[in-house]
Amino acid sequence: AFTFGNDQYVVYAQPFSGKCSFMEWDHVNMEFRAYETINSTSTVVCKPMVIDNHLFIVVAQLFGGSHIYKRDNSANKFIKIQDIDILKIRKPNDIETFRVDADSSKAGSTTVYKWNGNGFYSHQSLHPWYRDTDVEYLDIAGKPHLILSSSSQRPVIYQWSRSQKQFDWRTDIPEMEDVYAVKHFKVKGELFICLTRFIGDSKVMKWDGSMFTEIQTMPSRGSMVFQPVSIGNWQYAILGSDYSLTQVYQWDTKKGQFVHFQELNVQAPRAFSLVSIDNREFLLASSFKGKTQIYEHLMIDLSS
Repeated sequence: AFTFGNDQYVVYAQPFSGKCSFMEWDHVNMEFRAYETINSTSTVVCKPMVIDNHLFIVVAQLFGGSHIYKRDNSANKFIKIQDIDILKIRKPNDIETFRVDADSSKAGSTTVYKWNGNGFYSHQSLHPWYRDTDVEYLDIAGKPHLILSSSSQRPVIYQWSRSQKQFDWRTDIPEMEDVYAVKHFKVKGELFICLTRFIGDSKVMKWDGSMFTEIQTMPSRGSMVFQPVSIGNWQYAILGSDYSLTQVYQWDTKKGQFVHFQELNVQAPRAFSLVSIDNREFLLASSFKGKTQIYEHLMIDLSS
């Protein structure tokens, strides 16, 4: 989900049809409607970025290289402006965008790209050939960090060096092999991460000032997404599965951990995204085997 020109949009990748499909919010009918499509092949990620009031879309493809498109408002369409070096990025899994020292940057699997005013260019290669599956940008103690998840090693934490203008290896997360993805959230200023594992248990960990320590374990066979979501004063975590119902957990402040809240029937979910429009909160659930579903967060008065 992203905002551009005071309007709210959603974009999702369709690997089998090879498309980036866009939807926009209809303020009259109060629903999402089809807006635009970028045709490609084996599309796995469609990442929107707004830079200097211009909309860019990074289209990551398993085959045929990845590309960057720019929205041409005069022509009312997306125009491809750049190809990403296929020798550096092969079979990408994830894209993360962030801002460091006022420079917009994009991180792919193991390569950091930097915006130079006209396009993205390779800035730094992190560890090569570790089959990275996810990259998460987060702030730890006021300093920019990246956490890289990999199928061949434990999650690795990199810290941004302002003097060297690059990410330096800092540490890894011990005893956490086979982590597919890491996502972070904060509760009352304290930093937590959700670690997704397809085989074994997923974890919730807390930053104690020097390292991440485990505070909770979630049974998660077949999980490829463990997404924290914040709505108002409520903090949730959504644990998807290829083999069972999606589990929604709510943060219990007194216990300092998540408690079970609800189940959702989503087939093989791959991502959950929150969209806030017209004082309403929607949760979009993308599916690998079924249709993308949209849920609304509602407050129900049970006092009567």
